[in-house]
Formats: sequence, structure tokens, C-alpha cells
Amino acid sequence: METSFSSHPWLLIFITLSTVHAQLPGSWELLVSNAGVASMHTAVTRFNTVVLLDRTNIGPSRKMLPKGHCRYDRHDDVLKKDCYAHSVVFDLQTNEIRPLMILTDTWCSSGQFLPDGTLLQTGGDLDGFKKIRKFEPCEPDRFCDWVELKDVELINGRWYATNQILPDGTVIIVGGRGTNTVEYYPPRKTQNGAVELKFLAEVEDNQMDNLYPYVHLLPNSHLFIFANNKAVMYDHEDNKVIHEYPELLGGPRNYPSAGSSVMLALDGDFKTAVIVICGGAEYGAFIERSTDTPAHGSCGRIIATDPNPVWEMEDMPFGRVMGDMVMLPTGDVLIINGAQSGTQGFEMGSNPCLNPVLYRPDQPIGLRFMTLNAGTVPRMYHSTANLLPDGRVLLAGSNPHYLYNFAAEFPTELRLEAFSPEYLSLDRANIRPVIEGIPETVRYGEAFDVFVTVPLPVVGVVEVNFGNAPFATHSFSQGQRLVKLTVTPSVPVDGRYRIKCTAPPNGAVAPPGYYMAFAVNQGVPSVARWVHLVP
Repeated sequence: METSFSSHPWLLIFITLSTVHAQLPGSWELLVSNAGVASMHTAVTRFNTVVLLDRTNIGPSRKMLPKGHCRYDRHDDVLKKDCYAHSVVFDLQTNEIRPLMILTDTWCSSGQFLPDGTLLQTGGDLDGFKKIRKFEPCEPDRFCDWVELKDVELINGRWYATNQILPDGTVIIVGGRGTNTVEYYPPRKTQNGAVELKFLAEVEDNQMDNLYPYVHLLPNSHLFIFANNKAVMYDHEDNKVIHEYPELLGGPRNYPSAGSSVMLALDGDFKTAVIVICGGAEYGAFIERSTDTPAHGSCGRIIATDPNPVWEMEDMPFGRVMGDMVMLPTGDVLIINGAQSGTQGFEMGSNPCLNPVLYRPDQPIGLRFMTLNAGTVPRMYHSTANLLPDGRVLLAGSNPHYLYNFAAEFPTELRLEAFSPEYLSLDRANIRPVIEGIPETVRYGEAFDVFVTVPLPVVGVVEVNFGNAPFATHSFSQGQRLVKLTVTPSVPVDGRYRIKCTAPPNGAVAPPGYYMAFAVNQGVPSVARWVHLVP
């Protein structure tokens, strides 16, 4: 069959770019050819497993539930008796997939890990609108599954909300479609009901653009909340807006026009927080169902803790909507997935952005972006990207269709891939550290030692950086955080190097919970060890 480049222009782009693959950093590998589900929501657990979660009323997946574990779903247009899995757990060591049973609809829901490592999962559509679920992860050879809480539910139903863990280990749940409020888990005893957040209503336009708001916990304990093209600083203790930021130019940035956002690594005295927001769809593309309107390529960067903050603008090498921004162990940011045209929504994107981009925040403006080696699998609407403990980035999902569709130009995607940044290249293996000793639990402000080995002698300071495991969905990793610990230069001791470290000072800098602890030598991270940070 003859291929038409006019009908598949992204193929021509890929073939053109493939000629320069050898010149671009990074490498790709296929991990699993069929995960069984197209992951709309993805989270990495402390047991080095990955929870993949789709929605329930989507008809047959490609993974069956265990015999006798069918569910009945009156909302499913295809299946009333549903014996298919819509969530699975993926073992990073063996690449095995085990089905999980989710009972109510998780379409466009939200999540966050609690301090004890349990995944809290909230909301969705239809029968899942007010549901609260938990997944308590376990060793890969043990059995664990989703549990729906019966004694508590959301005060307001939430569809397209954002969760963020707070300094005391509780979780704030922000917004949702038609829900311009915040609430907390566990529910606050001093608070009767959800709290109105007028800001969300004020920034809503006639195509919404205020869904899945970008929420970042600042080291001053307040929240940076961004929706559409505006942001506020929110005091979650008194439930009030205490600062309004300047408008970010360049069009809407949140669902259904989403780019992505990160808070850069916290370091030094931990008093400064920098937020970066990149990409998005042109206003009107969603309303007009325009698949070929070029996406935005601009990024805004702001010091959120500055008393008089301003947006610093810069441009990515590509316009990108539905991209994911992943904090790497080094403090650099990987921008991956998405499309160069269209908007979020079913079958509303085109021209996949196959090249990841590395954002290097310490470089001067104009030199911060590096184009990386292109992939071959379009990751469009409903795709995810998550940092793994070995430093790779897991790519999952992409289903721009209402049901599973494997015959479309951009089909439902069941493959799991990993992207390896340049720091994992073979020519850097001799400077890659190995963590030989680290405490399993550390307390705020505690001094502790980390022992590493490195094939070549250490030159310079070896960093120890704590990265958490966020809940990735719809181009935003909820709760994502990287904290660079205060360390002293490494000292050789009995064939190893000892690094004296100080744990984060409080929960505003690093909320309690499990973190991937990476040793980073000359920009090359170790395989992480999980550390439990507690008060």
C-alpha cells in the first residue's frame, strides 16, 4: 500500500527527523507492547510498581479481571456486565501487568500520595463524581487493590480537579468542572462544607479553560494556583487569596487548552520558588473543534515568592499542547508528549510532537531548551509521563477517542515506553553513582549520611536530591516536587564516598511522605532509593 504524506504529514516529519536521530540526545525503548489499558492517570509507588488507571465506562479494555470479579455498570453504553480491567499495576522489575478492580468511574479524576504511601484518588464522572478511593501499594508478589471509602465522600462532586498534599500531610482538592470550591481530605473538623474560591469562576471563559488548575505548594506554605491565564497565592489555612499575580500572556494554559507546569527544584535556603508554564492551545480551538490550529510555543517563568513578581517569557523549539513537564533528578525539566496543533478533547489534536525537549533552568534565557531524540509513538490526548526510580521516564496512554479505537490515525495506545535522558548514556556510566547506604526514614532537619560508590574518582560535589512521585494526568503532574538537600563535599571512606546531608527543614519545603532519593554526580543520577520523610 502506498503511503500518502499529505494525509499523514507527521510521518514526513518523523522520517525527516529520523535522519538526525544519532545527533540528538536521549534514547527510547519499548517496555510492554500491551498494558491492557490506555492509562489516563499514572503514578509510581514506593515498591517500584506503577499504577495505571483509565475510566470505567469505556467498553472492553484489553485486560480481563480475574474470574468472578465482573462489575455491573448502568452508565456503560457498551457493557452493562463488565469483566474487563480498567486499572492495572505494572512491575518495573519484571514488566508484568496485574489487573486491578476499580468500581466507579474515574474519568478525568485527581489523585495524590498520602504520607504513608497510600494513593488517594478522588472524583470522576457519573457514579464516581463524589467518590474517594484508596490504593495501598504492596510488594509486586503480594495482592493489593483499589478500595472505595464508604464512610466519607467528597462534599462537592469533582470532575477535572487537582490535588496537592499540604505541609501537615492532608490534601487540598481544588476546583473541577462547575465546582469553584476547595475542600480537604481528611475533611477539616473546623470547616463546614467546601470553601468557595471565586478566582476559579472569575477566570472561566466560554470554553472553560479553568479545569485541572496548576497547583504548587510554595515553601512559604501558601499555594500558587494558576487557571486559564492568571494566578493567585492562596492561604489554605485561612482559605483566602493573599496575592494576585500578573496575567500570563499567550492565551489559555489550562484544560481544555492545556500546556503544562512545574515548580523548579527547591534548594539553598528554600525560600525561593520558581514556576514555569509552557505551551497550550489557541483560544477558540476547542469551541471550533479545530484540529489544525497551531499550538502555543511560549513559556512563562515567574518567581512566585518574589514580592513584585513578573513573568519572564521564552519560546520552546516547538508549539505544544497536551505536553507533560517532568522534573528530572538533576533539576532539569523534560517536556514530552502532546501535539503541535489542535486542542484537548476527543479527536481534536493533530501533528504529534514527537521530539522531547530538555529545559535547563540554570542556563541564560535563549539557551535553556535542547531538542532531544524523537520517538515514534504519538502520545496525544490522555497520555502521561512519570519519572522512574532509575532515572528513565515512563510514557503511557494516549486515547483521543471516546472508546478504544485501534484503527484511527492516532489510535488508542496500549504500549508502555521508557525515554532515557542523555545522563543515562553509556559514555557517562563511569561517573554514575550507586547509593550503598542511606537511612530508610529521616525526620525534618535531621543530619544523616549517604554512602555512594562511583567508578571514577569524584570531582566536585555530589548532590542528594529528593523527588516525590506525583499523580500524572491531563498534562499536569499533581504534587510534583524536587528538593535539593544541603550537603557537604563527599569524603572517601573505606572505598566509598560519604556525603553529609541535612533533611528538608519542614513540610512546606517537602510534605511528609515517600521520596526517591537520588545521588547526582556531574549531572548523572544514581538509581534512587526510597526514603520516608516524617515530622
